[in-house]
Amino acid sequence: MTPDAAVAADAPPALSFSARTAARVGAAMLVCGAAVLLFAVHIRPLGYVPLAAGLLLAWGVDRALARDLTLIAIGQAIISAISLKADLSDAGIARFAASLSLAVIVPYVISRYVFKDRTIRFRWRGGWPWTRAQWAYIGVVVAAGYLILPYYFISSGAYLNWPPIDGAEEISRLLVGVNAVGTWDELFFIATVFALLRRHFPVWLANVLQATVFVSFLWELGYREWGPLLTIPFALIQGWIFSWTKTLPFVLTVHLLFDAVVFAVLVHAHHPEMFAVFVTAP
Repeated sequence: MTPDAAVAADAPPALSFSARTAARVGAAMLVCGAAVLLFAVHIRPLGYVPLAAGLLLAWGVDRALARDLTLIAIGQAIISAISLKADLSDAGIARFAASLSLAVIVPYVISRYVFKDRTIRFRWRGGWPWTRAQWAYIGVVVAAGYLILPYYFISSGAYLNWPPIDGAEEISRLLVGVNAVGTWDELFFIATVFALLRRHFPVWLANVLQATVFVSFLWELGYREWGPLLTIPFALIQGWIFSWTKTLPFVLTVHLLFDAVVFAVLVHAHHPEMFAVFVTAP
């Protein structure tokens, strides 16, 4: 395949104005929008109604889309089996590890070995060397996190959505948990949900849909109050960058560096004498 042909094959489809297109978009909106009820508003089992309705609509108009939306729905259903409230206990960590792992593994296995499809790929290679623009973006993200996150978490009281952190063991658990969930975010929302949606819709629409699921999850996790003003642009930019670079290392690096600031701010909020380096902390 020539480079031009490869680019064309990877190009996202354009939207046409037709009843079928409206039905396809509506099905995806129902499935992804169900995340608002399942996670953000936390209305279960009512949240499964739009999820099921979207799948039924998709199976009626586009079987290829229906298969991919089914994978997304399975992941959401698995996640919704537990409370996403931050929990650093042994039982809480075990629940998170099992549920979030299955939410990535099950769609991947079904896609690869049942549907014989390779859309869900965790691309760890390629994308090197990083450009100056990429390095600059990393710097911007870290600087923005340093300036914005202390004020957000402390002034809004959002840090109280995480459990109290007492002692070195709980601080270590928080560090591991923040990094583990941050890594999982990119594996599920970007490499799975966004990648599947991008097969059927333009990048902008696939990105808005994945961000709906992403931000809803983060809301239940603890990024509440005016947190969506931060998480919405972050989710959209991560999706756009992945569509540009097509590799996980860069988006994961960005996310984990941002989460390193989140970790330091949470510790500082609970113990002001620790990581007392934030000039915007109230």
